[in-house]
Amino acid sequence: MTNSPNFRVADSRVAVVTGASSGIGEATARTLAAQGYHVVVGARRLDRLEELADEIGGTALELDVTDEDSVTAFATVLPRVDVLVNNAGGAKGLATVAEADEDDWRWMWETNVIGTMRVTKALLPKLIDSGDGLIVTITSVAAFEAYDNGSGYTSAKHAQAVVHRTLRGELLGKPVRLTEIAPGAVETEFSLVRFEGDQERADKVYEGITPLVAQDIAEIIGFVASRPSHVNLDQIIVKPRDQASAGRFHRVSN
Repeated sequence: MTNSPNFRVADSRVAVVTGASSGIGEATARTLAAQGYHVVVGARRLDRLEELADEIGGTALELDVTDEDSVTAFATVLPRVDVLVNNAGGAKGLATVAEADEDDWRWMWETNVIGTMRVTKALLPKLIDSGDGLIVTITSVAAFEAYDNGSGYTSAKHAQAVVHRTLRGELLGKPVRLTEIAPGAVETEFSLVRFEGDQERADKVYEGITPLVAQDIAEIIGFVASRPSHVNLDQIIVKPRDQASAGRFHRVSN
């Protein structure tokens, strides 16, 4: 194992996980490493990545999906890519259209939509060359539904999903499978980021329900990655039992 950009991977299959410094990305890296992949973890918080890479025998590389130079540098040093998990993304704010913050919108679109496109585009030749590539994009139930005060995030997730679904057709006949996984409520740092570190407000999102956890999604990704090359799981929508739709929950009062 090495955290150096000059790492060499012998015959190991390589899985790349973006947004891997916490939550779903971190759990996915652990799951794929347990399946025998050499996992390359990418995110901005390199200190967290290096600790994770040490634990799983993988490689940590700094990655900012909103920065073209960062993505290019990341992709250039990879000797091969068999699996790409587009997990980097997130939400900021919860405002009406009338009160929309353009900077929040810009960040959500840059991270979720353009970031996904940028990383996928950069790694696509290696995925094709692998002879059995897999692209997993983590979208959201927000890629299927709209909800009040969530237009910035839901529109970005709809767009991200359409990029992924379009690619499914464009790569038909190529040795690459594509799976979209759309989670509902997963208790990670997601809401903490959305509410700019307001822990109390973030906690209220999951109050009275039993949400999914990062490992739940990671296990699904592991299952997808373990399917035979002729099996393509196009879309998987996963929600906690307590959630019927993006905004409808069964909550138990304390």
